[in-house]
Parts: sequence; C-alpha cells; structure tokens
Amino acid sequence: MDEADMKIDKNKIETLYESKFLKCYDLQYAEGKHYFEASRREKSELVAKKTDEEAKSMLPDAVTIAVVVHLPGDDTRLLMTYEYRYPIGQFLLSPVAGLLDSEDKNCDEPLVSAAIREIKEETGLTVKESDKVYVLNPCAFSTPGMTDESNAFLCAEIRVDDLKELNQNGAVGTELFDGFELLDKKRAEEIFKSGRDEKGNFFSLAAWAVLAYFVLNF
Repeated sequence: MDEADMKIDKNKIETLYESKFLKCYDLQYAEGKHYFEASRREKSELVAKKTDEEAKSMLPDAVTIAVVVHLPGDDTRLLMTYEYRYPIGQFLLSPVAGLLDSEDKNCDEPLVSAAIREIKEETGLTVKESDKVYVLNPCAFSTPGMTDESNAFLCAEIRVDDLKELNQNGAVGTELFDGFELLDKKRAEEIFKSGRDEKGNFFSLAAWAVLAYFVLNF
C-alpha cells in the first residue's frame, strides 16, 4: 500500500461514540481499513476533515499556561497545581489549563482570554492590566497517534504582593484539586530532570514543557 492509499477518505468518517466531552470516530483510510480516533470535536470540526489551510489557522481545544508569579523581594516562582486525572487515578503535578469556551473564541485574543479565565478559576489570582500574558505556541497536538486534541501554550507573568487570593474554589464539573506547588528555579529544574514530582510521581508532557520553559527563561 503506497502513501496515497494510506490517507483517510474525509467522506468516510463514522461516529462510534458520542458524549458531551468525548467522541470516538472511525477514520477509514482504505476499503476495509480503519483507524480509530478519540476527539473532543464534533464530526464536522475534526482536524482530519480540515484542508491544509484550515488546519494552519485553527484554534486549539485548550490552553496550558506557565503561571510565573513575581513576589516581593525579586522572588520568582512557577505556580503549579495538583489535579486529579481520572485515566491515571492520581493527583498529578499540573500546569494551569482548560478548554476554550464559546466566549473565548469570540474574543480578539481567544488564547489570552481563555488563559486569564483559567488562571482565575484554578488559582484565584486575578490577571491585572500591568501583568503579561503571551503565547508561546499557538497549537500543539497532545497525542496525535490516538487523538486530535490540541493545546496552546502560554506564559502569564503575574506580580503579587502576597498570596492571600490563592485558592482552588473555582473548580467546575469533574475538576478536583489538591493544593499548589510554588517552585523556585532550582526545585523546578530538579523536578524537570527527574521526571517526578515532590511526591515521587510521574507527570504529564504538558507539565514537563512548562517546567522546561520556566527553567530556561527565568
């Protein structure tokens, strides 16, 4: 079978399972040949159905944010959370992250809008006009061998006088949190190099990327 025969037929995509947050599709790439995909997207919005130009300008499903907190005394920390991840069955060291919603998508800067909202929901911190929120990567695929799920990576630099606002009361739906880590550069580098968090557990590639960005740039 040559390369042309391996490409999916965009008119032969069948829905196998559908719920609010997860769908499963059968991508037929040749007669009787099937590739199965999990996605957050409706069938009409699947990345596999997009033209090359549409794929280049698409919005991601979610944002992942390196939240860098500048404290008094020139103390800079990376703020991360412990979030329960059901497929893993553990609280994982995690960056602040979340899905784009319809209001975000209608903003002039959808990724920045989603990031500011998620920071407030997951940490209690309010991003001020004097703070900086900027895009590091507009769209990266999480696990393209099984899903078209995509994330944008951003950095938010927030200056705070104290951490009294810090809380996890904004959790919604299935979100479940168990505290924060405020990592200085040395400790972030140790976790990055070891691949394990403070409790000795593994963490996600998104956490690894955020740790790397902090260690290299702050």
